[in-house]
Amino acid sequence: MKLIKKLGLGTVQFGLPYGISNKTGQTSSMEVKEILNTAKAYNIEVLDSASAYGNSENVLGQNDLSPFQMVSKFMPASMESISIQLETSLEKLGLEKLHGYLAHRPMDFLENPSQWDELLEFKSKSKVDKIGFSLNEPKELVLLIDKGFIPDLVQVPYNYFDRRFEILLKDLKKEGCEIHTRSAFLQGLFFMNPNKLDNFFDEVKRPLSQLQKKEFLNGALLKFAVQQPFIDKIIIGVETNKQLIENLTNLELASQLPELQYKINDNILIPSRWPKN
Repeated sequence: MKLIKKLGLGTVQFGLPYGISNKTGQTSSMEVKEILNTAKAYNIEVLDSASAYGNSENVLGQNDLSPFQMVSKFMPASMESISIQLETSLEKLGLEKLHGYLAHRPMDFLENPSQWDELLEFKSKSKVDKIGFSLNEPKELVLLIDKGFIPDLVQVPYNYFDRRFEILLKDLKKEGCEIHTRSAFLQGLFFMNPNKLDNFFDEVKRPLSQLQKKEFLNGALLKFAVQQPFIDKIIIGVETNKQLIENLTNLELASQLPELQYKINDNILIPSRWPKN
């Protein structure tokens, strides 16, 4: 149960059919209710959503979210003011405040630094507890910190293949930043049949085949991230309640993965670079 407590629940699937291994499409409202009940039963504390996740926040708002710490994300203010985005998210979620509010496109702060002051004001008014960034690449974090944007909370990709942020995260943790990671399953790539993958993935077809021989692979991948002392929460997404229960069970049953002996190309680690078809 101690390991499970470090898990958080991602909710993009509640608003969109997400992930290359998605087989069921967008999760139904009834299934969402079951998933949240399971999360409560296992003392999962954090829910992660975003205004860009389709109607995820609307679906979540149909449920009692009081047992959870809610994190959401906003888009650049050029689309709609951050204040309006925050109020809209709070209204949809049926909440008065958020645990965390993260920039979905944080590099926008470099051209519009006044937006950071807006986030600080949200904190002073107790609309949010923590502010920060959802990041894709380490260079983004370096640039933001160099400009004086010091986050209370960050969310970054981190998994058995992808450790690009590791040194930076250890430094942030020492400064008291709350560290959330996502993509423990690399959008489902770890479970895809290597023989059916595009040639783009040739580099990882052999290691994927080796990994897939391991019992309780999903649990082993979660355990790898959970056991990193600098990570506070590992955000996982599920399409069904059955998947969530399987992940929780297998996390406890799985053994540790062997140390990865080589570096994986960034093109594999960053899903936005994957072939579209």
